[in-house]
Amino acid sequence: MKILIIYGTVEGQTRKIARFMENVLQENGHQVVIANAVEDPPAPNDFDTILVGSSIHIHKYNTLIKDYVLENIDTLNGKPSAFFSVSMAVASDIKEEHEEAAQIAEDFLKETAWNTKTIWHIAGALKYTEYNYFKKLIMRSIAKKEGGSVDTSQDHEYTDWPKVKEQVLQFINSLKA
Repeated sequence: MKILIIYGTVEGQTRKIARFMENVLQENGHQVVIANAVEDPPAPNDFDTILVGSSIHIHKYNTLIKDYVLENIDTLNGKPSAFFSVSMAVASDIKEEHEEAAQIAEDFLKETAWNTKTIWHIAGALKYTEYNYFKKLIMRSIAKKEGGSVDTSQDHEYTDWPKVKEQVLQFINSLKA
């Protein structure tokens, strides 16, 4: 199967997740093309299925991902596709945080008229070592409220890699059935 993965990232965790998906799919015999939304990604026309992912920052997805979906909406709606949403809210123990992330994804799909039924909510990472002073304070405050790590001397990854692998393989295998 020929698969396209398009991602939008700010701090790099969505890219890491997309690369992980690429490796899982290639290990299972699929041909995969992966592209960052900022690098003039290929149109989805020549692919059997498309995976699109973006992180949530300030309650919004990457603008270039939104543009890509809007520009290719007919193809995306005409082929099997999946959306992976990356956020720290998914790592939270607070139910409302999960609901809010789900609502942001739902609103994005409505706004773009993308009718994918496959949405994966994936926990991101706290990249404390890459943040400037003010962002580090803000992220530490949010992490404290949500039960995340407040140790700013190192980065903290919350992505559930076995779950990501399982979701991707289940999706691809369901297309073969």
